[in-house]
Amino acid sequence: MNKKALSVLSILFSAGALFAEGAAPAAGNAVIFFSSTVLAAGLGLGIAAGLCGLAMGLLIASALQGMARQPELLPKLQLNMLIGFALIEAQVLYVLFIAIILLFANPFTKFFM
Repeated sequence: MNKKALSVLSILFSAGALFAEGAAPAAGNAVIFFSSTVLAAGLGLGIAAGLCGLAMGLLIASALQGMARQPELLPKLQLNMLIGFALIEAQVLYVLFIAIILLFANPFTKFFM
């Protein structure tokens, strides 16, 4: 890992310590909590969608290479490709459901209201 990536990771991981410096009023805590929830939901969805898009592209490329090399395995490769698509897409849906729960039915709001 190079120095630039290490410095970016250290800045990201130290952000929690910077925001936890003092006791703020209850309304300030609620605002920070909800803004952090929105940020986490957005980042989670963005990362999951991006990485699942990459995985789907790799899956299609590998399946097409396999079909081109051995056309007699076409039905098996198509079935495995569709199962792979379903599993990859399920990961994005799991993140979407968690983001919706965090945004609209967050179980931790009772601690900040």
